[in-house]
Amino acid sequence: MNIILAMVAAFFWGTTYAVTQYSLDGWPPLLLGAIRALPAGLLLLLIKPSLPKGKDWVVLLRLGAINIALFFGLLFIMAQTLPSAISAMGMVYVPVFAMCFHWLVNKKKPAKLQLISGALLIVLAWQLFDPQKVQLNGVGLVAMLFAIGCIVIGSNLTQSLSNRIHWWTVLTWQLILGGSLLAILAALQATVYPAQYSNAIGNVSAINTIGLIWLVILNTALAYSLYVWLLSRMTVVEFTFAGVTNPIAGILMGLLLMGESFSLHQYSLMAAIILTSLLSPLFAKYKHRKTLKRVEEPSLSTAK
Repeated sequence: MNIILAMVAAFFWGTTYAVTQYSLDGWPPLLLGAIRALPAGLLLLLIKPSLPKGKDWVVLLRLGAINIALFFGLLFIMAQTLPSAISAMGMVYVPVFAMCFHWLVNKKKPAKLQLISGALLIVLAWQLFDPQKVQLNGVGLVAMLFAIGCIVIGSNLTQSLSNRIHWWTVLTWQLILGGSLLAILAALQATVYPAQYSNAIGNVSAINTIGLIWLVILNTALAYSLYVWLLSRMTVVEFTFAGVTNPIAGILMGLLLMGESFSLHQYSLMAAIILTSLLSPLFAKYKHRKTLKRVEEPSLSTAK
């Protein structure tokens, strides 16, 4: 059941790019980030009020700054500058960055299969993002790289907090604090570029409203609730496996909403990237089940 819920969360996240391009084209990324985060956090606070302890405010502010403010800002830059399918495919590389992070910071050397699949993913990415085959915005690609880094660091911070702070408090206040930071930055930007904000806020349409509701309720309030709750109930392997629905959603929604189409070669590369990203978690899950079976067999023999 946990796997299914994680797939639901990842699927909604994968729709972010196409939904933004289709319904909120031209809206400032900082404004979109603030609208996505702050109302969702306040809604969750209304559902179940919670208040961090004195010593927890600083760490939650740090988490909100990285996991929400910086990440959401970068995410909407991607959504405004890159095709939906490409943005979603980029998120497949989170495990590779996580592997490198743990190797460098925690001195945890990855398994051989992880290294092999990581190397294959890099080669496939080089083919998919080849500027001679597909024209991509450089700003969007840089935003993608930094966004992936935010996910890795933010997820580690979130997991470390789950032992001493209730998951609902972590969920609610990272959204509120991160959304507040984005709101402040958006207000400052609006003083410099007022036309962007007046055009967006002054001409809100039904499509804009639907897009905002999708981002706030489904992509954030629901998906982030599942994400934070599941982080303390699933292994990294299981969550990585569930993340396969993210690029699938990006490809499908890009096709349905934006009419994005790629060559057969590019779709083949996307499929190869998704399958390669599953090699390591599937093998780890197989080894885990095999180990459990070996442990259970002596117990059954003793019982007989």
